[in-house]
Amino acid sequence: MKGMLVLLNTVGGDVEAGLAISELIAGMSKPTVSLVLGGGHSIGIPLAVAAKRSFIARSATMTLHPVRFNGLVLGVSRSFTYLEKMQDRISTFITDHSRVSEKTLRDLMYSSEELAGDMGSLIDGTKAVDIGLIDRLGGLKDALAELRGMASGQTLKIH
Repeated sequence: MKGMLVLLNTVGGDVEAGLAISELIAGMSKPTVSLVLGGGHSIGIPLAVAAKRSFIARSATMTLHPVRFNGLVLGVSRSFTYLEKMQDRISTFITDHSRVSEKTLRDLMYSSEELAGDMGSLIDGTKAVDIGLIDRLGGLKDALAELRGMASGQTLKIH
């Protein structure tokens, strides 16, 4: 294997599993490139930024929001501490593997202006690149060209 291309179109899901897979991708010694097509929502964001180089289609979107919990949640301080620590783990991973600032990330996650009755933000491909969350706009040919370049020791310049 010379490298790995990760194609993402996800609504999100299990944060523990998603973060673990993100750590595996980030820890690979081979070149890795991600491409977000359609959507890279929620835990899909760490999956996208885990690669050494990330791309997003202009029409793709990403939803940034705080950790959510389905089912019964006991209203005790330990439950809230767990959610807060999980959010910190995810936020730290994202900022460590992208160029987005902690402040920008938190502002988008805790925004109450965009998502009806909920917190978070929906951003498109252009904004994801503008804020430094994703490296470049592009499609499959761009991601493959970058991966081939990385595998041969050449990389494209990130804007």
